[in-house]
Amino acid sequence: MVNGLALMPEQDLMQAAWIVTLPDHQSTERFARILAEELKPGDLVTLSGGLGAGKTTLARALVRTLAGDPELEVPSPTFTLMQVYDGQRPPIVHADFYRLSGGYELTELGWDEMTENAIALVEWPERADDALNPEHLDIRLDFAPGSQGRGRLAMLTGTGAFASRLQRMKAYRSLVERCGWGDAKRQPMPSDASVIRSYERLVKPDGSTALLMISPPRPAGPAVRRGKPYTTIAKLAETVNAFVAMDKGLRALGFSAPYIYGEDLEAGLLLIEDLGSEPVTDAKGPIPERYAEATRVLAQLHGQTLPQVLPVADGIDHPIPPYDLEALLIEVELLLDWYVPHIIGTQLSGSARAEFVNLWTETLGEVLAAPTTWTLRDYHSPNLIWLPKREGLQRVGMIDFQDAVLGSPAYDVASLLQDARVTVPPELELKLIGLYARDRKAVDPAFDVSAFARAYAIMAGQRATKILGIFARLDRRDGKPHYLKHLPRIEAYLVRNLAHPALGKLKVWYENYLPRLIPQADELPPES
Repeated sequence: MVNGLALMPEQDLMQAAWIVTLPDHQSTERFARILAEELKPGDLVTLSGGLGAGKTTLARALVRTLAGDPELEVPSPTFTLMQVYDGQRPPIVHADFYRLSGGYELTELGWDEMTENAIALVEWPERADDALNPEHLDIRLDFAPGSQGRGRLAMLTGTGAFASRLQRMKAYRSLVERCGWGDAKRQPMPSDASVIRSYERLVKPDGSTALLMISPPRPAGPAVRRGKPYTTIAKLAETVNAFVAMDKGLRALGFSAPYIYGEDLEAGLLLIEDLGSEPVTDAKGPIPERYAEATRVLAQLHGQTLPQVLPVADGIDHPIPPYDLEALLIEVELLLDWYVPHIIGTQLSGSARAEFVNLWTETLGEVLAAPTTWTLRDYHSPNLIWLPKREGLQRVGMIDFQDAVLGSPAYDVASLLQDARVTVPPELELKLIGLYARDRKAVDPAFDVSAFARAYAIMAGQRATKILGIFARLDRRDGKPHYLKHLPRIEAYLVRNLAHPALGKLKVWYENYLPRLIPQADELPPES
């Protein structure tokens, strides 16, 4: 029994079934709140079962919850056929098809138009099931054995897209109940550039909070090169295991990664510590003192001998993948695939593309030959949280490191100091590069500052090149045009990096094929 809800394992996972026991009216209302958190515009919930099974009782509790009014009058729609309510988000349509003769009658009722952007709750759906969306959630209610007519059994079955949603709903309830967060309310959080990962903030009645990371296993994409999808080539995390491993690894070293309260690795759900939202930037840009501490975090991390394989759970390990030439090249080629055609508006010849790849292959050679470290890969202001109540370097909270690889230490330094979303002034960038170098040399007198400066220019150029492609792709493919506002900043970073001698040959290529970038070169101080 969990919060009045008894959870029973589904008999067939392919049917995505979930059986819940509702022993009394209070448990029915709690169950309605659980369902309401999962429903969204366009969803169809069908309520099946015999007379007196409790369909209208559950529907009434759902309508009141979705409308945010526990006292709302919700009469049975047996005679009106449909009742429409204003919800806190979408409208709610409560229907009863008992008096229908078939699905054809729904056309006369304007069913499709009425429910297009609403949450629809349908009693007696079998009277018109030939006209209902086959992708829906069905809840069949029956009397619970031995309850003398007071308790109910609710069998939830998801079809189509609802199958995976139902499995995730069940996994979520099991996770939060197991971790003591079953009474928390869920609050959606703004999404980032990820198309598969999302977050919610959980708030307990006492005000304490945690974060729910929803990161289901990444589906295999189409093969783009040698039979492998882009995500595999670019070494992007395919399961939540990578986050768990890196989180535990960073915390073991004393860094402020979020504590993991509980996990469901198969479902891709993590309940993690809420580090808050205090940024390392303000309205003017980077806060120098906070950026300095974030730089010192990297210097301390990179100055250690780090394992290449990390534990996830009993019997499960995560080998940190190498940031190899194949990964680095497919990233820079995003510039050719997305930025050049969709932002510049031109097409490059096959020979121009080949020259680009060959030059980057040559340039990256010296970086690939150097020692590697943990490259967190998304170490920049959106993923850094200031924790003023902690001491020293632990004041820098870190999130979004699941795509970590074994790569050049210069990459994350460039990621921080050439932030794609916040302009880092060149003078602050140079000052913090110097800070990083001094901290590294204090621990290791053999640290080669000159070699690091070259690696920094190369990795910063690689990163700026790929981000131009990524942000163009986010606009054109994923419908996120707000990323385009950052392109001028990234273009300026790229020009700054191309001024370094380590990128001399590549600079000529950019001048020849992307000349509109180069006029900025004389306006910006060169990288040193």
